[in-house]
Amino acid sequence: MTIKSDNWIRKMAEQHGMIEPFANEQVRGPEGQRSISYGVSSYGYDVRCADEFLVFTNINSVIVDPKNFSEESFVSVKNNVCIIPPNSFALARSIEYFRIPRKVLTICLGKSTYARCGIIVNVTPLEPEWEGHVTLEFSNTTPLPAKIYANEGVAQMLFLESDEDCKVSYKDRGGKYQGQRGVTLPKA
Repeated sequence: MTIKSDNWIRKMAEQHGMIEPFANEQVRGPEGQRSISYGVSSYGYDVRCADEFLVFTNINSVIVDPKNFSEESFVSVKNNVCIIPPNSFALARSIEYFRIPRKVLTICLGKSTYARCGIIVNVTPLEPEWEGHVTLEFSNTTPLPAKIYANEGVAQMLFLESDEDCKVSYKDRGGKYQGQRGVTLPKA
């Protein structure tokens, strides 16, 4: 497997709609305004999160069970910022919609700006032939409230391409998160 460069990412986005909407270069925001960059980087693509958040709360004292997940565990927030309580987390979705090629595995890493504030971005790999909005999980590891900004960069996708097609892709096995739109909760 080889990690793919900015030129490969541009080509795949243009010819195959791998990332939509697509920013062909690093976007840093209007001059004079501080913002967290998104778009193509040297060897990846920095994604943005939308303004739809589900913030975890323990108000109903439900048990967190991945096989029987309760929507009561979240408070819905639609805003340009999201405040995550101390030692808690929030779910969001990428603005970008992905279509991963059959020979490609995509790995997501958090941006250093958030990591340096104790905010961890967690996303499982995007498997070959998976498509959809990426559900992003932001963990606030600090004892203080933490802020996430919508419409700005939050994580970087790295694309690894194999020399051969995988035997069975995510699409082939009918993966349960195929084609997801919006913030998607766990499915058993």
